[in-house]
Amino acid sequence: MDHSRPDAALLFAARMIRLFCYGALSVVLVLYLAQLGLSAPLIGVLLTATLFGDAGISLAMTTTADRLGRQRMLVLGALLMAAAGLAFLLTKQPALLVLAAVVGVISPSGNEIGPFLAIEQAALAQLLPDRRRTHVLAWYNLTGSFATALGALIGGWLAQALQTHGMAALDAYRVVLAGYALGGVILTLLFLGLSPRVEAEPSAHPAPALRRFGLHRPQSRAIVLALSALYTLDAFAGGFVVQSLLAYWFHLRFGADPGQLGSLFFVANILAGLSALPAAWLAARIGLINTMVFTHLPANVLLCLTPLMPTLPLAITLTLLRFSVAQMDVPTRQSYTLAVVAPDERSAASGITNIARSIGAAASPLLSGLLLAQPALLNAPLVLAGGLKIVYDLLLYRRFRALKPPEETSPPPT
Repeated sequence: MDHSRPDAALLFAARMIRLFCYGALSVVLVLYLAQLGLSAPLIGVLLTATLFGDAGISLAMTTTADRLGRQRMLVLGALLMAAAGLAFLLTKQPALLVLAAVVGVISPSGNEIGPFLAIEQAALAQLLPDRRRTHVLAWYNLTGSFATALGALIGGWLAQALQTHGMAALDAYRVVLAGYALGGVILTLLFLGLSPRVEAEPSAHPAPALRRFGLHRPQSRAIVLALSALYTLDAFAGGFVVQSLLAYWFHLRFGADPGQLGSLFFVANILAGLSALPAAWLAARIGLINTMVFTHLPANVLLCLTPLMPTLPLAITLTLLRFSVAQMDVPTRQSYTLAVVAPDERSAASGITNIARSIGAAASPLLSGLLLAQPALLNAPLVLAGGLKIVYDLLLYRRFRALKPPEETSPPPT
């Protein structure tokens, strides 16, 4: 592994910087758009356009990354991130904002968006033995969650402090957007430092002309199709409560200000990140699928209960409890997807399933925006999200409990 450390370090650094930018933007994005004069339904339209655009870009880039070059696609994605941040910074026109959202890479959720996750994970999986994959991906998610948390904290309190010292709210939010664009530039420089070791190894399977969306095995296509359908449902549910909309819900329901929201999502993402480590430990004992399902179900029950809380402290308490277990399925889900396909299909499999998640999440912010615009339906997004996620958990367990990854079927090394 020594020869792989520089590449792994660059991939981890890129993950941290990117998620820091995503976390900072997620706290202020909807507040910024509202300050521009956009209505809640129009904001939902823009967020939906963002997710659909990112899905299309990711599909094109991740399904060709193993063939055209993983480093090349990562650099292109970083440039699109910088361009989107700059466009959001410079224009107030809704049509231009929608265009920038479709073409660029903008994260309204605080979570991964675009082609980065799939390609980075495929590169890391190539550098790792099977039995280390889930453990390292857990650390990969932990560092990302910590970076998201720190970004949310700094983004929220920076905007609050600038307003306290006399800066207009719109200008304060623009400072955060400028940092987002700068993050894309820094990512570009990091990705340019990667070595050829991150590229896909030559395949002994059929020629690339026989591939469909980067997958050459019929069994892989069937697995990825089923996983994609389920992940679409999960993401559709999660799209009702992406971090920027959840922040807006706290603002509407309890009057929470940007500083409070930044602190809330700082702690929430720290808890989410810490949950990745016991997830890897638990998966080694009860399996990846069991870990995904049995940790996700309680989190979704808590999400359904949050709107019933009468005060801000109680709602925050349930939110933090949910975040402490809600992300335990993330490294296990990623590891499982990479494990059940061929090594030279990993970028494509991860990319397709991530794109399915993006598409699933694309429609629900629009619906959530419409619901949040109606005082009587203010709590509906949280209840819908929790209920649909419970359905996803049950369907996932039924379909995949018998399909084991290699490390769960082969004897441990002696």
